[in-house]
Amino acid sequence: MSLPVFVHDDLSSAAAGEIVELSGPEGRHAVTVKRMTAGEELMLIDGSGTHLRATITQTSGKDTLQATVDAVDVAPEPTPRVTIVQAIPKSERAELAVDLATQAGADEIIAWQADRCVAKWDAKKAPKALRRWQDAATAAAKQSRRVRIPNVAGPLTTGELVAKLKKEPDAQVLVLHEEASVSLKNIDLGTQIYVLVGPEGGIGKQELEKLQEVGAEALKLGPEVLRTASAAMVALAGIGMRTARW
Repeated sequence: MSLPVFVHDDLSSAAAGEIVELSGPEGRHAVTVKRMTAGEELMLIDGSGTHLRATITQTSGKDTLQATVDAVDVAPEPTPRVTIVQAIPKSERAELAVDLATQAGADEIIAWQADRCVAKWDAKKAPKALRRWQDAATAAAKQSRRVRIPNVAGPLTTGELVAKLKKEPDAQVLVLHEEASVSLKNIDLGTQIYVLVGPEGGIGKQELEKLQEVGAEALKLGPEVLRTASAAMVALAGIGMRTARW
């Protein structure tokens, strides 16, 4: 059975044989919620690839433990790198979309205020919504035993997204679209990929044309029309099977 995973603020100087301390919310989760005690093993990650296996030596209070580092490792970045550009779903599906994309290995997630999004993030709502997305990504990374936690950014309008993609001419931009004729299995994949997932109402014709002007390619995953919350996960699975990611 894999070890329980907890996020540590800084593992940059951790070395085998040393003592590390885990406190705060993550320490509380280990000590109070999981009821871990001396002698049990756990995995600590910092979200950027560094991870270590450690054995608890003691706990104190409700939110602090000390552990001896047994081994330290740094996971290489996956190739190709895949960024999910997720059109903002309705509230009940937003965090599910992030959760599933994280489980499937997204390296970054960008919230996209697409033209047909029902949910709208204004300047007041965006910071709180982004925190919820980042929390969902962190929780999913821990649950799926990931050592890298995808960063969540945005929200970007379509115009802002186009401007960003113009600055990355070498990136491959794939727009999931139900009317596309090209399938994921029939294209060559690059080393840096953006996968754009539209909203429940789909991507409008003019919006798609703006994206195609900067090199985006409309793509279908299969005969079924997937929900916006699950499309990124399916796309990542397909990319994983076709590349060295898996």
